[in-house]
Amino acid sequence: MSHFPLHTTDSAPEGARDLLTGARQKLGFVPNLYGHLAEAPAALEAYFDLSALFDKTSFTPAERQVVLLATSVANGCEFCVAAHSMIALKMAGAAAEVVDALRDETSIPDKRLDELAAFTRTVVFQRGWVPEGELDRFLAAGFTKQQAIEVVLGVAMKTLSNYTNHLAGTATNPEFGEFAWSRPKR
Repeated sequence: MSHFPLHTTDSAPEGARDLLTGARQKLGFVPNLYGHLAEAPAALEAYFDLSALFDKTSFTPAERQVVLLATSVANGCEFCVAAHSMIALKMAGAAAEVVDALRDETSIPDKRLDELAAFTRTVVFQRGWVPEGELDRFLAAGFTKQQAIEVVLGVAMKTLSNYTNHLAGTATNPEFGEFAWSRPKR
C-alpha cells in the first residue's frame, strides 16, 4: 500500500487541480503518475514543463521515445515503460522491433537508434559521467553535442517520473495495460 494518495481532480491540492483537469481533457483520463505527482503541485508542473521542453528538442518523436524508454527501462519503472511503449507505437511512429528491443534490453536493428539508446543508458548508469569514447560513438552515429545535452534533459524528465513512481508504487493505468512490463529479475 502506498503512503502517497492517488489524487483526482477533486482531491488534488489547489495548485494541481487545473493541471489534472487539463490532462483529463487532453487524454480522456488522468495517468496515475499525474495523480501521485499532484501531491506536490510544483513537481507535477515541473514534469509537464520538462515534457513540453523535451518535445522542442531536435529529436524526432520516435527518437524522443527511445530516450524516454531507455531511461525508464534502465530505472526499472514499470509504469513509464508501459506508458511510453504505447506512446512510441501509437503516437510517435516507432517500429515495434525498436520498442521490443528497448523493453528487452537487446540491440535495436537500426544502428543509429541503438547508439541513442546506448548513450542514454550510459548517461543514466554513469550519472552523466560519459566516457569520451562513448560520446565519440554517439557523435559518429550522426548525433550532435546539442543532442547529447538534450538526452540529459530527457533523462531528467524521466528520472522525476520514474523515481516518483517507485516512491509511490504507481499502478499502471488500464489504458496502458496491453503494454504492461515487469522489471526482469536479476
